Amino acid sequence: MHDHNRAGSFDRVFSNRQKDAQVKAETQKTSATVVIALAFLTLVLSLLYLLSQPAAAQSMAYKQAIAEAAAKDRDLAGFYQSTGYSPVWTRDDAIGQARRQALFRALETVEMHGLPAARYDTQTLMTTLQDARNTRDLGFAEVAMSKMFLRLSRDMQTGLLTPGDVVSNIKREVPYRDRQASLAKFQTGDPFDYFRTLAPQSNEYARLMKAKLQLETRVAEGGWGEKVSAKSLKPGATGPSVVALRNRLVRKGFMPRSVTQSYDRGIEAAVRSFQEQHGLEPDGIANKATLQAINVSAADRLKSVIVAMERERWLNFPGGKGERHILVNLTDFSARIMDNDHETFRTRAVIGMHKDGRRSPEFSDEMEHMVINPTWHVPRSIAVKEYLPKLRANPNALGHLRVVNSKGQTVSRGSANFAAYSARTFPFALKQPPSPRNALGLVKFMFPNKYNIYLHDTPHKDLFSREVRAYSHGCIRLADPFDFAYEILSKQEADPKAAFHNTLDTGKETYVHLDTHVPVHIIYRTAVSDAKGVVRFRSDVYGRDAKIWSALERAGVSLNAVQG
Repeated sequence: MHDHNRAGSFDRVFSNRQKDAQVKAETQKTSATVVIALAFLTLVLSLLYLLSQPAAAQSMAYKQAIAEAAAKDRDLAGFYQSTGYSPVWTRDDAIGQARRQALFRALETVEMHGLPAARYDTQTLMTTLQDARNTRDLGFAEVAMSKMFLRLSRDMQTGLLTPGDVVSNIKREVPYRDRQASLAKFQTGDPFDYFRTLAPQSNEYARLMKAKLQLETRVAEGGWGEKVSAKSLKPGATGPSVVALRNRLVRKGFMPRSVTQSYDRGIEAAVRSFQEQHGLEPDGIANKATLQAINVSAADRLKSVIVAMERERWLNFPGGKGERHILVNLTDFSARIMDNDHETFRTRAVIGMHKDGRRSPEFSDEMEHMVINPTWHVPRSIAVKEYLPKLRANPNALGHLRVVNSKGQTVSRGSANFAAYSARTFPFALKQPPSPRNALGLVKFMFPNKYNIYLHDTPHKDLFSREVRAYSHGCIRLADPFDFAYEILSKQEADPKAAFHNTLDTGKETYVHLDTHVPVHIIYRTAVSDAKGVVRFRSDVYGRDAKIWSALERAGVSLNAVQG
């Protein structure tokens, strides 16, 4: 190679180093250490290029090194084979440099997303690149960067954990992207833009990221102060516990600074506001449940937010959650209809009991139809575990249910010897005909799934007035099912209320199919934001978030701050 070509290559190196410095100053997203390392990496790669043959990156040694390094990863091996072992990262040009910089800058941001920096071991990757001294080393460095890219892409896009491995009742099918397609897509556009769009682009995720930063600051500053030691406090109370209550409410932003030492109207209003934001009865009295929520540390609230971010990644579908979708948040005991991120309708809900076999699962599906005046087909588990013992004791018990044989025929109670059957051999099905006393009420909303979970009405309206509403066998009961139905039908009926009641008044079981299916997401969030950016916290009713946080900790996630 001629000297003037060599000089031109070095000019490019130093020019690129100057550009690196300018980008760093403009964005302030990359540490000085990484910028220097990236500049050194560019120099090393350029020298390798200069010292090798003109087609060094395509040489047999390079290809063999890539094939060897990628051999145990089927996707990587297939990708490089399909591209003729062309370099993604170790190109000696502006494109290669931009890709390397984009990857390392993305690695600098992982903790912002609640991911563990140690999992990506940036320093080891940097050392691998800097220690490259020949074409073969360069091939191994190429694959190392692709492996890091794939790990980072999947974690940021669809989560660090496999949810079903942590909690068996999370039945969610995480929308993992094809790994080969991810590498191919990365090469088609701006590498910096690619990494910016990996994490969920939902407003919820953005608001959670903001809340995470705010809570990290609060934790670093010592939290919300002394906890309230009292078991209960009412308006008019005085003493140290009231002062502690006041101070925590001030630091949490529920009331302005105050020197009051009595439970006055200001504290009462602040307690009521706190209760409303935390799903508690807003009576202004700091009872046991309210004080428990007030005493939760900033560090524990931060854990809830980090878990919620991981959960949001599990819902990062390529097309989003759906312009119109239904969100059932189990911890909030609510069902909402969302249109373009705006809440169109909300109703209280009853969820599954906190008992084995009855906790409501988490999954996503599509609502296809509703059934007006439904028949209740008693699930076999309920029929044999709860009802068969009653029928053995008294064949005429449970008179509201029909006993049906395998041919669909109603069986006379007198002809059936229930005592002769066990849970395994019981040959009948139990059904409850349509009526206002039907266990499903007068309407159910179907998104057919193998878990036999759906939304429905109920004759037991008293449960909706309770603060904690975990009483069902797993399905979701709605407090306002008719209004819910009107809103669902509003997209296909000029007068949805009239259309619904015309069918209801027949008293006959009727299937009403939806012209457009509506995605349903049964979620579990102890931290969830509203459109104004306020994060609302709920209790970990099934203990699932505690398990997820423990799994995140085992994977290396930490708060990196003093508890408060």
